[in-house]
Amino acid sequence: MDILLANPRGFCAGVDRAIAIVDQVLAVFGTPIYVRHEIVHNHTVVADLKQRGVIFIEELADIPDGAVCIFSAHGVPQAVRSDAAARQLRLFDATCPLVTKVHSEVARHSQAGLDVVLIGHRGHPEVEGTLGQCPPAQIHLVEKVADVANLAVKNADQVAYVTQTTLSMDDTRDIIAALQARFPKLVGPRKSDICYATQNRQNAVRTLAQQCELVLVIGSATSSNSKRLRELAERHGTTAYLVDGSADLHRDWFADKPQIGITAGASAPESLVAQVLDQLREWGATSVTEQPGIREEVVFALPPIAKF
Repeated sequence: MDILLANPRGFCAGVDRAIAIVDQVLAVFGTPIYVRHEIVHNHTVVADLKQRGVIFIEELADIPDGAVCIFSAHGVPQAVRSDAAARQLRLFDATCPLVTKVHSEVARHSQAGLDVVLIGHRGHPEVEGTLGQCPPAQIHLVEKVADVANLAVKNADQVAYVTQTTLSMDDTRDIIAALQARFPKLVGPRKSDICYATQNRQNAVRTLAQQCELVLVIGSATSSNSKRLRELAERHGTTAYLVDGSADLHRDWFADKPQIGITAGASAPESLVAQVLDQLREWGATSVTEQPGIREEVVFALPPIAKF
Protein backbone atom coordinates (compact mmCIF):
# COMPACT_ATOMS: atom_id res chain seq x y z
CA MET A 1 0.00 0.00 0.00
CA ASP A 2 1.47 3.32 -1.17
CA ILE A 3 0.24 6.67 0.13
CA LEU A 4 0.08 9.95 -1.77
CA LEU A 5 -0.28 13.11 0.32
CA ALA A 6 -2.18 16.02 -1.20
CA ASN A 7 -0.45 19.37 -1.32
CA PRO A 8 -1.68 21.79 -0.13
CA ARG A 9 -3.79 20.34 2.68
CA GLY A 10 -4.83 21.25 6.21
CA PHE A 11 -4.83 24.64 7.88
CA CYS A 12 -5.39 27.72 5.74
CA ALA A 13 -4.43 31.28 6.64
CA GLY A 14 -7.90 32.08 7.99
CA VAL A 15 -7.84 29.08 10.35
CA ASP A 16 -4.28 29.85 11.45
CA ARG A 17 -5.34 33.41 12.24
CA ALA A 18 -8.47 32.37 14.16
CA ILE A 19 -6.61 29.90 16.38
CA ALA A 20 -3.77 32.38 16.92
CA ILE A 21 -6.29 34.98 18.09
CA VAL A 22 -7.66 32.57 20.69
CA ASP A 23 -4.13 31.67 21.80
CA GLN A 24 -3.17 35.32 22.25
CA VAL A 25 -6.41 36.27 24.00
CA LEU A 26 -5.85 33.39 26.44
CA ALA A 27 -2.29 34.58 27.05
CA VAL A 28 -3.38 38.17 27.72
CA PHE A 29 -6.66 37.68 29.60
CA GLY A 30 -6.53 34.15 30.98
CA THR A 31 -9.74 32.20 31.49
CA PRO A 32 -12.62 32.20 31.06
CA ILE A 33 -12.99 33.50 27.52
CA TYR A 34 -16.04 32.88 25.37
CA VAL A 35 -16.17 31.99 21.68
CA ARG A 36 -19.41 32.32 19.73
CA HIS A 37 -19.75 29.06 17.80
CA GLU A 38 -16.82 26.70 17.19
CA ILE A 39 -13.78 28.82 16.36
CA VAL A 40 -13.18 26.50 13.37
CA HIS A 41 -15.04 23.34 12.42
CA ASN A 42 -12.74 20.68 13.81
CA HIS A 43 -13.53 18.53 16.85
CA THR A 44 -9.88 18.09 17.86
CA VAL A 45 -9.14 21.83 17.79
CA VAL A 46 -12.28 22.65 19.75
CA ALA A 47 -11.69 19.90 22.35
CA ASP A 48 -8.14 21.15 22.94
CA LEU A 49 -9.33 24.71 23.49
CA LYS A 50 -12.06 23.56 25.86
CA GLN A 51 -9.41 21.84 27.98
CA ARG A 52 -7.56 25.15 28.10
CA GLY A 53 -10.58 26.99 29.47
CA VAL A 54 -12.33 28.30 26.37
CA ILE A 55 -16.13 28.25 26.63
CA PHE A 56 -18.01 27.83 23.35
CA ILE A 57 -21.51 29.28 23.17
CA GLU A 58 -24.10 29.87 20.45
CA GLU A 59 -25.96 32.81 21.99
CA LEU A 60 -24.44 35.99 23.44
CA ALA A 61 -27.04 35.77 26.22
CA ASP A 62 -24.90 32.99 27.68
CA ILE A 63 -21.96 35.39 28.19
CA PRO A 64 -21.76 37.66 31.26
CA ASP A 65 -21.81 41.39 30.50
CA GLY A 66 -18.33 42.79 30.02
CA ALA A 67 -16.71 39.36 29.46
CA VAL A 68 -14.14 38.56 26.78
CA CYS A 69 -15.74 37.25 23.58
CA ILE A 70 -14.33 36.04 20.26
CA PHE A 71 -16.32 35.71 17.05
CA SER A 72 -15.49 32.52 15.15
CA ALA A 73 -13.81 32.35 11.74
CA HIS A 74 -17.22 31.94 10.06
CA GLY A 75 -18.45 35.48 10.82
CA VAL A 76 -21.63 36.80 12.42
CA PRO A 77 -24.71 38.83 11.44
CA GLN A 78 -24.64 42.57 12.09
CA ALA A 79 -27.31 42.11 14.78
CA VAL A 80 -24.86 40.00 16.81
CA ARG A 81 -22.25 42.75 16.60
CA SER A 82 -24.79 45.28 17.82
CA ASP A 83 -25.76 43.00 20.70
CA ALA A 84 -22.11 42.53 21.66
CA ALA A 85 -21.60 46.30 21.74
CA ALA A 86 -24.72 46.82 23.88
CA ARG A 87 -23.45 44.18 26.32
CA GLN A 88 -20.06 45.94 26.50
CA LEU A 89 -18.26 42.71 25.69
CA ARG A 90 -14.50 42.85 25.20
CA LEU A 91 -14.70 41.68 21.63
CA PHE A 92 -12.15 40.10 19.29
CA ASP A 93 -13.13 39.22 15.75
CA ALA A 94 -11.62 36.04 14.26
CA THR A 95 -13.79 36.19 11.14
CA CYS A 96 -11.75 35.04 8.14
CA PRO A 97 -10.84 38.11 6.04
CA LEU A 98 -12.18 36.35 2.95
CA VAL A 99 -15.57 35.97 4.65
CA THR A 100 -15.37 39.63 5.66
CA LYS A 101 -14.81 40.44 1.96
CA VAL A 102 -18.11 38.73 1.09
CA HIS A 103 -19.85 40.62 3.92
CA SER A 104 -18.54 43.90 2.49
CA GLU A 105 -19.82 42.98 -0.97
CA VAL A 106 -23.30 42.30 0.44
CA ALA A 107 -23.34 45.62 2.31
CA ARG A 108 -22.15 47.52 -0.77
CA HIS A 109 -24.79 45.96 -3.03
CA SER A 110 -27.49 46.57 -0.43
CA GLN A 111 -26.56 50.24 -0.09
CA ALA A 112 -26.72 50.54 -3.89
CA GLY A 113 -30.29 49.21 -3.83
CA LEU A 114 -29.58 45.82 -5.38
CA ASP A 115 -31.14 42.52 -4.39
CA VAL A 116 -28.39 40.06 -3.38
CA VAL A 117 -28.47 36.32 -4.07
CA LEU A 118 -26.32 34.21 -1.75
CA ILE A 119 -25.31 30.78 -3.05
CA GLY A 120 -24.77 28.58 0.00
CA HIS A 121 -26.04 25.92 2.39
CA ARG A 122 -28.85 26.90 4.74
CA GLY A 123 -27.92 26.66 8.40
CA HIS A 124 -24.16 26.93 7.94
CA PRO A 125 -22.81 29.64 10.29
CA GLU A 126 -20.99 31.43 7.46
CA VAL A 127 -24.25 31.62 5.51
CA GLU A 128 -26.18 32.82 8.56
CA GLY A 129 -23.58 35.55 9.07
CA THR A 130 -23.69 36.66 5.44
CA LEU A 131 -27.50 36.71 5.38
CA GLY A 132 -27.34 39.11 8.33
CA GLN A 133 -25.31 41.79 6.53
CA CYS A 134 -28.33 43.59 5.03
CA PRO A 135 -32.12 43.81 5.46
CA PRO A 136 -33.76 40.37 5.01
CA ALA A 137 -35.93 41.59 2.13
CA GLN A 138 -32.81 42.35 0.07
CA ILE A 139 -30.99 39.02 0.32
CA HIS A 140 -32.07 35.62 -0.98
CA LEU A 141 -30.49 32.22 -0.31
CA VAL A 142 -30.12 29.80 -3.22
CA GLU A 143 -28.97 26.21 -2.58
CA LYS A 144 -29.67 24.60 -5.95
CA VAL A 145 -30.47 25.47 -9.55
CA ALA A 146 -34.21 24.92 -9.05
CA ASP A 147 -34.28 27.71 -6.45
CA VAL A 148 -33.38 30.33 -9.08
CA ALA A 149 -36.78 30.16 -10.77
CA ASN A 150 -38.53 30.93 -7.48
CA LEU A 151 -36.57 34.09 -6.67
CA ALA A 152 -38.75 37.15 -6.10
CA VAL A 153 -36.66 40.30 -6.57
CA LYS A 154 -37.61 43.96 -6.67
CA ASN A 155 -35.97 44.69 -10.02
CA ALA A 156 -34.58 42.00 -12.34
CA ASP A 157 -32.02 44.50 -13.67
CA GLN A 158 -30.60 45.16 -10.20
CA VAL A 159 -29.45 41.80 -8.86
CA ALA A 160 -26.02 40.74 -7.60
CA TYR A 161 -24.72 37.44 -6.26
CA VAL A 162 -22.14 36.23 -3.73
CA THR A 163 -21.22 32.72 -2.63
CA GLN A 164 -20.31 30.84 0.51
CA THR A 165 -16.51 30.71 0.48
CA THR A 166 -16.20 26.97 1.19
CA LEU A 167 -18.26 25.67 -1.73
CA SER A 168 -16.64 24.02 -4.74
CA MET A 169 -16.60 25.52 -8.20
CA ASP A 170 -18.73 22.53 -9.24
CA ASP A 171 -21.32 23.48 -6.60
CA THR A 172 -21.70 27.02 -7.90
CA ARG A 173 -21.14 26.79 -11.68
CA ASP A 174 -24.63 25.68 -12.73
CA ILE A 175 -26.36 27.98 -10.24
CA ILE A 176 -24.41 30.99 -11.50
CA ALA A 177 -25.29 30.05 -15.09
CA ALA A 178 -28.99 29.86 -14.16
CA LEU A 179 -28.80 33.25 -12.44
CA GLN A 180 -27.11 34.81 -15.48
CA ALA A 181 -29.78 33.35 -17.76
CA ARG A 182 -32.60 34.80 -15.66
CA PHE A 183 -30.91 38.11 -14.81
CA PRO A 184 -28.84 39.26 -17.83
CA LYS A 185 -27.48 42.29 -15.91
CA LEU A 186 -26.42 40.15 -12.94
CA VAL A 187 -23.52 41.65 -10.97
CA GLY A 188 -20.89 39.17 -9.77
CA PRO A 189 -18.01 39.51 -7.33
CA ARG A 190 -14.88 41.30 -8.53
CA LYS A 191 -13.07 38.04 -7.89
CA SER A 192 -14.51 34.61 -7.14
CA ASP A 193 -15.84 34.30 -3.61
CA ILE A 194 -14.54 30.72 -3.47
CA CYS A 195 -11.48 31.16 -1.26
CA TYR A 196 -7.97 30.41 -2.49
CA ALA A 197 -7.49 27.61 0.07
CA THR A 198 -10.75 25.90 -0.87
CA GLN A 199 -9.84 26.04 -4.56
CA ASN A 200 -6.27 24.83 -4.02
CA ARG A 201 -7.37 21.86 -1.91
CA GLN A 202 -10.03 20.92 -4.43
CA ASN A 203 -7.48 20.98 -7.25
CA ALA A 204 -5.16 18.75 -5.21
CA VAL A 205 -7.98 16.26 -4.58
CA ARG A 206 -8.78 16.08 -8.29
CA THR A 207 -5.17 15.03 -8.87
CA LEU A 208 -5.35 12.41 -6.09
CA ALA A 209 -8.60 10.98 -7.40
CA GLN A 210 -7.02 10.37 -10.79
CA GLN A 211 -4.15 8.39 -9.25
CA CYS A 212 -5.66 6.56 -6.27
CA GLU A 213 -8.19 3.82 -5.63
CA LEU A 214 -9.27 5.44 -2.36
CA VAL A 215 -9.06 8.97 -0.92
CA LEU A 216 -9.18 9.81 2.79
CA VAL A 217 -10.26 13.34 3.70
CA ILE A 218 -9.29 14.22 7.26
CA GLY A 219 -11.77 16.67 8.72
CA SER A 220 -14.90 16.91 10.84
CA ALA A 221 -18.41 16.32 9.52
CA THR A 222 -19.26 19.91 10.49
CA SER A 223 -16.59 21.22 8.08
CA SER A 224 -18.15 22.35 4.81
CA ASN A 225 -14.87 22.47 2.90
CA SER A 226 -13.92 18.96 4.10
CA LYS A 227 -17.26 17.53 2.97
CA ARG A 228 -16.81 19.16 -0.43
CA LEU A 229 -13.39 17.48 -0.79
CA ARG A 230 -14.90 14.04 -0.17
CA GLU A 231 -17.74 14.72 -2.60
CA LEU A 232 -15.30 15.95 -5.23
CA ALA A 233 -13.17 12.80 -5.00
CA GLU A 234 -16.28 10.64 -5.38
CA ARG A 235 -17.44 12.74 -8.31
CA HIS A 236 -14.21 11.74 -10.05
CA GLY A 237 -15.02 8.06 -9.56
CA THR A 238 -12.88 7.30 -6.51
CA THR A 239 -14.05 5.81 -3.21
CA ALA A 240 -13.65 8.49 -0.54
CA TYR A 241 -14.17 8.71 3.22
CA LEU A 242 -14.35 11.68 5.58
CA VAL A 243 -12.66 10.86 8.90
CA ASP A 244 -11.98 12.89 12.02
CA GLY A 245 -8.81 10.92 12.69
CA SER A 246 -7.21 7.49 12.92
CA ALA A 247 -9.94 6.13 15.23
CA ASP A 248 -12.44 6.37 12.34
CA LEU A 249 -10.44 4.13 9.99
CA HIS A 250 -11.60 0.62 9.10
CA ARG A 251 -8.95 -1.82 7.94
CA ASP A 252 -11.21 -3.47 5.39
CA TRP A 253 -11.46 -0.17 3.48
CA PHE A 254 -7.89 -0.70 2.26
CA ALA A 255 -8.13 -4.28 0.99
CA ASP A 256 -7.03 -4.42 -2.66
CA LYS A 257 -6.30 -0.68 -2.65
CA PRO A 258 -2.61 -0.38 -3.53
CA GLN A 259 -2.61 3.43 -3.77
CA ILE A 260 -4.26 5.62 -1.11
CA GLY A 261 -4.64 9.40 -1.31
CA ILE A 262 -4.80 11.53 1.83
CA THR A 263 -5.78 15.14 2.22
CA ALA A 264 -7.06 17.32 5.08
CA GLY A 265 -9.69 20.04 5.17
CA ALA A 266 -8.72 23.64 5.87
CA SER A 267 -9.58 23.33 9.57
CA ALA A 268 -7.83 19.99 10.23
CA PRO A 269 -4.43 20.08 12.00
CA GLU A 270 -1.44 18.25 10.53
CA SER A 271 -1.17 16.20 13.74
CA LEU A 272 -4.27 14.27 12.62
CA VAL A 273 -2.62 13.48 9.29
CA ALA A 274 0.40 12.11 11.18
CA GLN A 275 -1.83 9.87 13.31
CA VAL A 276 -3.58 8.48 10.24
CA LEU A 277 -0.22 7.79 8.58
CA ASP A 278 0.99 5.97 11.70
CA GLN A 279 -2.08 3.72 11.62
CA LEU A 280 -1.72 2.95 7.92
CA ARG A 281 1.95 2.08 8.40
CA GLU A 282 0.90 -0.44 11.04
CA TRP A 283 -1.48 -1.91 8.44
CA GLY A 284 1.21 -2.25 5.80
CA ALA A 285 1.77 1.09 4.11
CA THR A 286 5.23 0.95 2.56
CA SER A 287 5.75 4.46 1.18
CA VAL A 288 4.47 8.00 1.70
CA THR A 289 4.95 10.49 -1.13
CA GLU A 290 4.21 14.19 -0.87
CA GLN A 291 2.58 15.45 -4.04
CA PRO A 292 3.85 18.63 -5.71
CA GLY A 293 1.43 21.49 -5.39
CA ILE A 294 0.90 25.20 -4.94
CA ARG A 295 2.89 26.78 -2.14
CA GLU A 296 0.50 28.92 -0.10
CA GLU A 297 2.11 32.04 1.29
CA VAL A 298 -1.01 33.94 2.38
CA VAL A 299 -0.81 35.33 5.93
CA PHE A 300 -3.55 37.37 7.60
CA ALA A 301 -2.59 39.95 10.21
CA LEU A 302 -3.81 39.60 13.80
CA PRO A 303 -5.81 42.31 15.58
CA PRO A 304 -3.87 44.35 18.20
CA ILE A 305 -4.82 42.12 21.13
CA ALA A 306 -2.11 43.38 23.47
CA LYS A 307 -3.51 46.93 23.30
CA PHE A 308 -6.78 45.99 25.03
